[in-house]
Amino acid sequence: MKTIDFGMPTLIETNSIESCVKLCKELGLDFIELNMNLPQYQIENIDVQKLKSICEKENIYFTIHLDENISICDFNNGIAKAYVKTVLDTIDISKQLKIPVLNMHMSNGVYFTLPNEKIFLFNQYKDIYLTKLKEFRNMCKKAIGDSNIKICVENCNGYKEFAIEGIDLLLKSNVFALTFDIGHSHSVNGIDEPFINRHIDRLYHMHVHDGNGGENHLPLGIGEINIRERIFLAREHKCRVVLEVKTIKGLKQSVDKLKDYL
Repeated sequence: MKTIDFGMPTLIETNSIESCVKLCKELGLDFIELNMNLPQYQIENIDVQKLKSICEKENIYFTIHLDENISICDFNNGIAKAYVKTVLDTIDISKQLKIPVLNMHMSNGVYFTLPNEKIFLFNQYKDIYLTKLKEFRNMCKKAIGDSNIKICVENCNGYKEFAIEGIDLLLKSNVFALTFDIGHSHSVNGIDEPFINRHIDRLYHMHVHDGNGGENHLPLGIGEINIRERIFLAREHKCRVVLEVKTIKGLKQSVDKLKDYL
């Protein structure tokens, strides 16, 4: 019996909400993760009433992948405020649509390349970095209030030490949680997994796709990842799972393969 909600990402091939919904229903999936890197899912282009109607009519729901460029700790306060406002506006939309998850990347910011090392400015000026993160955390907590929304921080290319400190700070609020991307983890030899395991009680969301070496976002069953083990982890922690492959063909292959892991 299926005990996990499975969803799809927004694909380049499904460039309208109608085509996303059609594919989601065809594949028997539960939700769509709207990607705010795309122009049609910018705040000003989201039609809340239309999405509400879709949810009611089609019996699906949405999660949101925040813009990957978000840099809430930017030293330029104008830039940082714009990104924070984007997140707060997204929280407002999420409350109206009963969206449970906002997926977020942690920006590493700018670095200076010296002869023997890279100096990340967020690490060099960590007091400013952590102060901005704390302010962001508190604003998000206030905006979310008692609604059931989690902002889930995703592992990408290996967390820097300052980012680990920053995520620890965010996790002091119960509105923040973790996304575990199993393909990203595989491609960097699992270096983020000790951190994730230390906070395994905060695991709330997963991105699942196969991988070979550094190659990511492959359909399930054609790579090296132990998908069955990862699906078990999702079930154990009651995570939603985005089948984060990038093509319609790959998504269909992955859905067909799912029965082997459930």
